Formats: sequence, structure tokens, C-alpha cells
Amino acid sequence: MQIVVKASREQKATLESMQWADNLHWHWIEEGNFVKDADAYFDLCFEEEGWFFEEITSAPVFVNAVVTTSAQLPMNAVRINAWNSFLNRPVWEVVVASEQWKERTIELLDAMGRKTILVPDEPGLIAARVIAMIINEAFFALGEDISSKTEIDIAMKLGTNYPYGPFEWARLIGLGKIVQLLDTCYLKDERYAIAPALRQELEQPIKSNRT
Repeated sequence: MQIVVKASREQKATLESMQWADNLHWHWIEEGNFVKDADAYFDLCFEEEGWFFEEITSAPVFVNAVVTTSAQLPMNAVRINAWNSFLNRPVWEVVVASEQWKERTIELLDAMGRKTILVPDEPGLIAARVIAMIINEAFFALGEDISSKTEIDIAMKLGTNYPYGPFEWARLIGLGKIVQLLDTCYLKDERYAIAPALRQELEQPIKSNRT
């Protein structure tokens, strides 16, 4: 099985550390050259660099499109969440908007050794939207001087058994991505209004006495 991937160094390292089917072979994009008859393609740099595989129409392209929905993507695009800390999850959330590609995509992922769940074609999929809201609520608490970043992180990890506290997760993902997702969701639902402290942190990091 031949898979072509455009990814950051960190994303590449994550994929290489995961367990895959024995017959799977990765081909990493180098200087714009890539195999054009592969079984599937991964465009994990889409959010930063835009769509890369314009020439590919006969195979599914798994695209890191957490905020962008399928209406803005080619028909053979399959949305996944490749944000830091999500790519190596045991189960992938997947959006296959085109019925033409659904069966083939699920069969391919199964052959690759990935467990998947089909989710609605909405900004944030499911997990990223939930985590973004948790991070946002943590910034509301920080802005109201309820506690410090460190204490909130510790409380959330101990109280919920999450792998990261909300501020740790925000650093891993990147505040810009969190804000973009919340802003997009806010267009339909005001409960996604961004905490002033989060907006402030994006523009100018909060002073160390609140860490």
C-alpha cells in the first residue's frame, strides 16, 4: 500500500511512531515531487499552506482541515484532525462528504490499520471543538483571577484524567488555531464567544505572575 504524505517534521515523526499495517509504505513529499499513482494522499499542511494535491482526483486525499468544511474542498478530500496531540489518537474522526468516496475511504483506512468514526461535516469535527471550548473556559477562569494557569492545568488533569491541562493543550495546538475555530463556530452560536483573556494572550502573552 503506497501512501504519499505532505507533513511537517513533527507530523512526520508522529506518523512514524504509530502502528500501521505491515504492507504500508510512506512516501514523503520532497521538493514538490511525489508519486502520482498511490493508494492515498495526506495533505497535513493544508491549514498553513493551502491545498497541495491539485492533480490528484482518482484517490482520496486526507486533509488536515479542522476548521474548513468539505464545501470548500475538492470532492475527494477526506477531513481529519492532524493538530498536535490529535493525530496519534487511537481513533480518528473522519468526514467523507461525498458518497462516491465513502466506502472506498473506510475500506482504505481499515486496511491501513486505523480505527475511525464518521462525524458530521462541521468546523472542529467533535474533539477539537470540545477541547477548544474547554481551553476557552479556562481562559475565562484565568481572566477572572479564579486561579493560575498551572493550578488550572493540574486541577483539570487530576479531576478529569485528561492527558493535558487546557493551557498545556493550547500551547501544543497553537492559540491561533483555537481562536480561528472559536471565531468560526461563533458565527452560528454565541456560546463560542472568545474569552477576553484568550484574545489578549494571542496578541500579547499574559504576565508571568498569572502562570
